[in-house]
Amino acid sequence: MKTRKLGKSGLEISPLVFGGNIFGWTVDEAASFKLLDAFFAAGFNAVDTADAYSKWVPGHIGGESEIILGDWMKQRGNRAKVIVMTKVGMDMGDGKKGLSKAHILRSAEDSLRRLKTDYIDLYQSHVDDPDTPFAETLEAYAELMKQGKVRAIGASNHKGERLAAALGLSRKTGLPAYQSLQPNYSLIERADYESSLEPICVKEGLGVINYFPLAGGFLTGKYRSESDAAGKARARNVTKYLNERGYKILGALDQVAANHHATPARVALAWFMSRPSITAPIVSATNLDQLNDLIASVELKLDSDSIELLNQASA
Repeated sequence: MKTRKLGKSGLEISPLVFGGNIFGWTVDEAASFKLLDAFFAAGFNAVDTADAYSKWVPGHIGGESEIILGDWMKQRGNRAKVIVMTKVGMDMGDGKKGLSKAHILRSAEDSLRRLKTDYIDLYQSHVDDPDTPFAETLEAYAELMKQGKVRAIGASNHKGERLAAALGLSRKTGLPAYQSLQPNYSLIERADYESSLEPICVKEGLGVINYFPLAGGFLTGKYRSESDAAGKARARNVTKYLNERGYKILGALDQVAANHHATPARVALAWFMSRPSITAPIVSATNLDQLNDLIASVELKLDSDSIELLNQASA
């Protein structure tokens, strides 16, 4: 598996990252282990999670995903082969949220304990925190990096001007700089990333690991009506795309998929390979058939006509 450099972080990751938001939510521990085994057996090496996964599930407190990933690494004895990406900053309840130094330092220890490891490869600011100065946040990361507990840092869900300001401060002060960005980016969610974030990532040499590359499952083509999504865990995410533009994009995906003897999901992921700013999309699967389909996207090379058709349909 050919790896890609994640910005200037020194980390090398495979062209897909496994999204651990599903661990303990839509898949239990046994199924999570099977999926991780298959993903790594296919030559991939990176998993993205967060302390807040999966706090939204009734009865959960957050950290469930990290615990499952930590248990899997411990049982397999493969920590050195896994690029572990986790995040801090989302509301964990009891006022525990944001990017203050105290919260980051405390949360890092909690994540390390759940992950059963003594270092995090990529520690990310899950959401921007306008109430905390960048310097305070970056000083916390500097401390963790000095202690060997964090190898590199990244930003997630940041607006362009805020990301640029944080990077500017790092340059001026010598504090650690964000080496990656995790935005919401797909064929159907293009505007925010391409207009204000992509230029900064290209200029600053940031790696990009985008989430929801299949728009919560919409771009797989399995949700084409309200009834298709009824009762599904991701119903709220996909029904908002059931409109003229959404159907136009699905039509283009169907056409390209037929031409390449592929599936819409495979085509939607292969489209990212045509965008030089993208390092690796974050993908999730709840069964091995889904996972194998996503893995096959790495081998799919789209021709320029197919890319143009997708670009026009999703413009």
